[in-house]
Amino acid sequence: MRIVICGVRGSTPASGRSFLRYGGHTSCVAVAHDGEQDPTLILDAGTGLTNATELFGGRSFRGSLLLGHLHWDHTHGMPFFPSGAQADSRVTVLLPEQGEEAEAVLARAFSPPHFPVLPHVLGPGWSFAGLDPGEHSIEGFTVLAREIPHKGGRTYGYRVSDGTSSLAYLSDHSPVAMGPGPEGLGEYHEAAMELADGVDVLIHDAQHTAGEFPDQAYLGHASVEYVVGLAEASGAGSVLLFHHAPGRTDDELDAIVTGQAGAPVSVQAAAEGDVLDLRAVAAGRAPAAAVRQSALRSAG
Repeated sequence: MRIVICGVRGSTPASGRSFLRYGGHTSCVAVAHDGEQDPTLILDAGTGLTNATELFGGRSFRGSLLLGHLHWDHTHGMPFFPSGAQADSRVTVLLPEQGEEAEAVLARAFSPPHFPVLPHVLGPGWSFAGLDPGEHSIEGFTVLAREIPHKGGRTYGYRVSDGTSSLAYLSDHSPVAMGPGPEGLGEYHEAAMELADGVDVLIHDAQHTAGEFPDQAYLGHASVEYVVGLAEASGAGSVLLFHHAPGRTDDELDAIVTGQAGAPVSVQAAAEGDVLDLRAVAAGRAPAAAVRQSALRSAG
């Protein structure tokens, strides 16, 4: 698998000189099969989805958008995705099953007076469906969906595999909802452990630090230190810190990564444009997020 990081922020986008290196768009990760140019699976559709268009070089997107949950920072890129609006595009939007028709749920945010158009107007090839927990075949990938705790609606974490390499994606995760855990930062609960078990890279909500956590836990996110502990407990090969706090500057993210230099697993902070070749990561030839080749600015 080849992974391109398209959006890294949580809650709201960030802009300004202090955010140029890591980027300011909200959650979006594009996944392509080995040997294929275009991604066919995109995890979350935050404003980073506007970045994903650059990967297609003018070609239409034909694949699935897999949403972890329905908060604005994970959905509001959908109307601004030109590769999904072309006449020959196919965009299958999959979201955690809500017990009602999927487009109707999305229309609560995408309809007048909140937004000019309904979801089905986004393009002729768009469709919408709910996804139950369990294992699924999506765009040729094996995807395990497990419900994980997060405030404000049903939330899934995902494990994606192509039979050779694997990633876990827990973009929003509030592990303290399951109990304080061994360090007071949340439980290493069954769903999180199953998703992260032995993956090559764990992409995980790291919106807070342990020092911030007592005052910020009510927001429903995880701490950097929890993510590293989960990776160690589950046998994940490396960590990519994700869903950065919107005010977290480039220098602050650098300091967080430096502070984890002695961690039992490789720890990096996700940056827009990062390209991860999971074959290389799995073979131990490259740490996660070692390649910062500005893929989004050079694609096409």
